[in-house]
Amino acid sequence: MEIRPIKTEADYKNALANIERLWGAEVNTPGGDTLDILLTLVEAYENRHHPIDPPDPIEAIKFRMEQMGLSRKDLEPYIGNRGRVSEVLNRQRALSLNMIRRLHTHLHIPLESLIGPSE
Repeated sequence: MEIRPIKTEADYKNALANIERLWGAEVNTPGGDTLDILLTLVEAYENRHHPIDPPDPIEAIKFRMEQMGLSRKDLEPYIGNRGRVSEVLNRQRALSLNMIRRLHTHLHIPLESLIGPSE
């Protein structure tokens, strides 16, 4: 198999098919090395042509609440009183830097998710 840069959508689809065929190849074998190269090329192409925007900060908070089984009351130590939590989750108040720090530190919500603009 000849490995070339991925320049078109057809090249991209071909690379994905080859990745699927090589999936599970042993590390440090010709197949494993080819798989590593193709994965790197596909990742670069996807980052350039199919970027994924970070999630909306409020949706990231709600997702983490669902994951951890948290209620709005559980957010009070990180965001503020009940009214403040409500304002933030209803998009009436932006997250402050201190809120972002506390949500990241205590609930492990990625900073990239918390600093993006809300919809």
